[in-house]
Amino acid sequence: MNRFAAVFLFLVAAIQVPLQAQVTMHDPAASAVVAADAKVEKLAGAMKFVEGPVWLAAEQALVFSDIPPGKLLTWTAAGGVKERAASEQGNGNTLDLDGRLVTCQHRARNVVRREADGKLTVLAERHDGKLLNSPNDVAVRNDGTIWFTDPTYGLEQRQKEQAGNHVYRLDVATGNVTVVQKDFDQPNGLCFAPDHQRLYIADSGKHQRVGAFPVQADGTLGKPSFWLDGGADGIRCDVQGNLFTTARDGIRVYAPDGKHLATIACPEQPANCAFGGADGTTLFVTARTSLYRLSLRVAGAPVPPRPLAAPGPQRK
Repeated sequence: MNRFAAVFLFLVAAIQVPLQAQVTMHDPAASAVVAADAKVEKLAGAMKFVEGPVWLAAEQALVFSDIPPGKLLTWTAAGGVKERAASEQGNGNTLDLDGRLVTCQHRARNVVRREADGKLTVLAERHDGKLLNSPNDVAVRNDGTIWFTDPTYGLEQRQKEQAGNHVYRLDVATGNVTVVQKDFDQPNGLCFAPDHQRLYIADSGKHQRVGAFPVQADGTLGKPSFWLDGGADGIRCDVQGNLFTTARDGIRVYAPDGKHLATIACPEQPANCAFGGADGTTLFVTARTSLYRLSLRVAGAPVPPRPLAAPGPQRK
C-alpha cells in the first residue's frame, strides 16, 4: 500500500467513525449531564448556514433552517436530510402549545406559524406601526405567549424602522406585540427555564453575554439574576434547568445558578441546538454547514411546553 492510498483509507475511516467530543469538565456535577467520553456524530453536511433546530416527536424528526437558500429541512434516522418547505430565510424555530411550527423569518421580517394544511399565518411583523428588523429566535411560554428576538443580522441593506434591537412578547390571542427587553446590542438566542419563571437571553453583539431574567406576574421581565460572560447564539435548557449555549468555543453547559459545568468542542462552530430523539436525551447541533448529534445523560425541557392547567372551579 503506497502512502497516498494509506492516507485515503485513513480519511474514509475518520468520516465513518463518530468524532470525539472533546468534553472538558469544569465541575464534578457535569458528570450527571454528559459523559466525559461522549462522542459527537456528524449526520449531514454540505449546507450553507444551518440554524433553528426543533424536534417533532410525532414524526421522530428534526426540523431546522438553512438560512441562505431559504429552506426548511427535515432530518430522520431513516431518510437523512430532505427539504421540507421553502421559507423567507427562516432562522429560529419552535413549537406552539398545539405543536404547530413557529418560525422567525429574516427576509420577510416576521414571525409566522405553519398550519396543519401547510399554509402560513403571520403572527408578528410590526411593532408600534413599524416593521421589525429581522426576527431571529423564538420561544413559547407555557401560557401560550410567543417571545422572540429582533437583531439586525438579517436586515442587510434594508431600512431599519425600529429604534433599537429588542426582545418582544406576542400575545397570540390579541395580536399585541410588546417590548420586554431593550438593553441589548444584538439579542439572539432565548429560552425559558423548565418552570418558565426565568427567561435566558443571549446578547451576541458587543456585550457577548447571556442574561437570566425572572418573568414577572404581569408578563414583563425583572432585573437579571446574573450574567454569563461570553457570547452565545442559540440556547436551550434541559429538564433539570441546566443551560446549553452554543458559543465560539463549543457548547457550554451551565448549572441553574450560573456555574460553568462543561464545554463540548465541536468540529464546526455551533449556531444552535435542540433536544430530541426517542427519550429526549439527544442533543442535535446545527453548526454552520453541518448537522451533528450528541448523547447526554439528561433530557431536554419539553418543547412544546406543557400548557398551564386551567383554573378549577372555585369553592363557595
